[in-house]
Amino acid sequence: MATACKRSPGEPHSENIETSRMKRAAAKHLIERYYHQLTEGCGNEACTNEFCASCPTFLRMDNNAAAIKALELYKINAKLCDPHPSKKGTSSAYLENNSKGAHNNSCTDRKMNKKEMQGPRDDFKDVTFLTEDKIYEILELCREKEDYSPLIRVIGRVFSSAEALVQSFRKAKQHTKEELKSLQGKDEDKDEDEKEKAACSAAAMEEDSGASSSSSSRIGDNTQGDNNLQKLGPDEVSVDIEAVRRVYDRLLSNEKIETAFLNALVYLSPNVECDLTYHNVYSRDPNYLNLFIIVMENGNLHSPEYLEMALPLFCKAMSKLPLAAQAKLVRLWSKYRADQIRRMMETFQQLITYKVISNEFNSRNLVNDDDAVVAASKCLKMVYYANVVGGDVDTDHNEEEDEEPIPESSELTLQELLGEERRNKKGPRVDPLETELGVKTIDCRKPLIPFEEFINEPLNDVLEMDKDYTFFKVETENKFSFMTCPFILNAVTKNLGLYYDNRIRMYSERRITVLYSLVQGQQLNPYLRLKVRRDHIIDDALVRLEMIAMENPADLKKQLYVEFEGEQGVDEGGVSKEFFQLVVEEIFNPDIGMFTYDESTKLFWFNPSSFETEGQFTLIGIVLGLAIYNNCILDVHFPMVVYRKLMGKKGTFRDLADSHPVLYQSLRDLLEYEGSVEDDMMITFQISHTDLFGNPMMHDLKENGDKIPITNENRKNLDFQALEETTEYDGGYTRDSVIIREFWEIVHSFTDEQKRLFLQFTTGTDRAPVGGLGKLKMIIAKNGPDTERLPTSHTCFNVLLLPEYSSKEKLKERLLKAITYAKGFGML
Repeated sequence: MATACKRSPGEPHSENIETSRMKRAAAKHLIERYYHQLTEGCGNEACTNEFCASCPTFLRMDNNAAAIKALELYKINAKLCDPHPSKKGTSSAYLENNSKGAHNNSCTDRKMNKKEMQGPRDDFKDVTFLTEDKIYEILELCREKEDYSPLIRVIGRVFSSAEALVQSFRKAKQHTKEELKSLQGKDEDKDEDEKEKAACSAAAMEEDSGASSSSSSRIGDNTQGDNNLQKLGPDEVSVDIEAVRRVYDRLLSNEKIETAFLNALVYLSPNVECDLTYHNVYSRDPNYLNLFIIVMENGNLHSPEYLEMALPLFCKAMSKLPLAAQAKLVRLWSKYRADQIRRMMETFQQLITYKVISNEFNSRNLVNDDDAVVAASKCLKMVYYANVVGGDVDTDHNEEEDEEPIPESSELTLQELLGEERRNKKGPRVDPLETELGVKTIDCRKPLIPFEEFINEPLNDVLEMDKDYTFFKVETENKFSFMTCPFILNAVTKNLGLYYDNRIRMYSERRITVLYSLVQGQQLNPYLRLKVRRDHIIDDALVRLEMIAMENPADLKKQLYVEFEGEQGVDEGGVSKEFFQLVVEEIFNPDIGMFTYDESTKLFWFNPSSFETEGQFTLIGIVLGLAIYNNCILDVHFPMVVYRKLMGKKGTFRDLADSHPVLYQSLRDLLEYEGSVEDDMMITFQISHTDLFGNPMMHDLKENGDKIPITNENRKNLDFQALEETTEYDGGYTRDSVIIREFWEIVHSFTDEQKRLFLQFTTGTDRAPVGGLGKLKMIIAKNGPDTERLPTSHTCFNVLLLPEYSSKEKLKERLLKAITYAKGFGML
């Protein structure tokens, strides 16, 4: 039997309490929404609500100011932005329930209130990018509840999204005191009526605009507020690297959180590779580089968990960076400490080693075809150049002058008809990244970490050098050659590559010789034959080589065939090696007097007192070149400056540290001496040395050098006063011309570097001749009236062509521009 429900006397009071609690919860929820709108924004970059952080004109405020402002906005019922579609998820259960079509009944409201009491932001679904403060905020909440799953989900979501990661950890603009006062003043000056009016106006503008948000955020859009970012230079980045490092230090100690980074990288990398390969994303947004910077700061990338999948995928993506992006990354890393460079180097080296030892590479399964090894090698190249750029780089203008080009004949040679000419006539191939950076490895005196650490021995063990050399010469995009990353190869592997290159040249010359004999009826001579006597080996060898060098230098590229007179040995390589060993023993014998040997450095050097002519030293150079060309290793050690000279560099003062360390140190002490050089050292511009027979010899470094004391002023030996005294004038100029007097005032005011540039521009070398600048005999000739043209020079005759500029300021500006930017001939 049904009975009617009766209400007890206490029930109305309970309903009132429940209603009051619901109202408080709703109010709290609205204030929270205003707070998050002020601190994080709605996610719509075109938002017009002046009380939303996503609005372009919004001025940021700290958390305390945002909390006060949120309360004020609640009181005036200000406009609340709808969540942008890019904001996947919201911070409130209120919006969550609305999106599910929840009905406004007491049962649903009670569920909502219960969830709010548990913490409305535990899921952090509205976090679309990360900052250091946001990480620490979430981390603290997780520690309080002893549940790190919210932080793990946030890291997984942000670090697996290129868009989110690019926006994260941005450098924020620091407000000045004036800006902070202005922000506070704006809030204090506005009364309630003005705030209400502003809120209504903003709401009306938003409704009238009818602007719709896109379904996906553009890569690189900074929802932290681009208007608050500092203006960056061309080589600067917008990511706060120090903040990223602090975050990794805090989080990587937690195993579960580290797993989130690992899994996120697996999801991130293929999408990044696609973006760079097909969508040219970096050219549209250079901030895309941020994600590579952030990921590379992870100190656990070299751990075994990453080596299997995450790191190979990331390396493949990173290797797709365009050249400009790689160069920017290199310049950034070059400012890192040596231990940071070593960590990145070891990360890529471990991946290469892991892949090499976990696979069986051979002639049928080439290591060149392994995508992970190739990608890691390309990434390692960026670290290598960062190591170079960040090291001690010689930036002086110390290249040797190019020789006059030989006029090219209009007739094709037989070599050209047969396609036997070198592919690159201008010298060795230059790495594009090296060109982009404007640096040469040979200019690096001391890298941040030794070059030897970049060599990967396991890779060298499995590399099929004959195949790799072929890929290098053919230059196909489909096949990678490790010769494009020579820093990773050891001396044995490089020597093998040189052997293949030389053998191919020998076969080419042999082929050409056979064809010449058929076409022109010449005698067939496919080898470079040397017949020598053992007891006259130097004379016979040098005379024969001199004749070949004069008559047909192309024969030097043929395979060497040595025959000792009166002996029946057939040269299959062994005879040639014996020949070179005998020649080297005699040439470098100290009794011969062509070279000296330093016991302290274990290096040979040219004997300045030798009776041999320059031509004989040239022939010795040919002998040594033939030895290398014919794959004969010689036990000859020269200081590094010799090889730098072979690469087109000039010798500098710094090279003495390697070739003559005692002399270098004494000269350095002289240059750095803070006392009176003249009074304390009492030395002159005269040196002493010994001849071949051990007799002392005196040599003046400049005219009457024994009578000129070295002082603090003249110890650097660029005496421009002497140059001025000996300079001659032509074309209407005299020593007393106004422009000439102004010219010398300007030159004497130059820095040492500018003076060297002036000498380089005028004479072709930045060094003083024997006897000092007074022996230079420079001529300054008038080159017309006032003009916008730069000064020019004839370096062969030490002639400076100087227009008669209208003012001293213009003369200095034109002269500095000429000496600073001049390169090549005919610059006007």
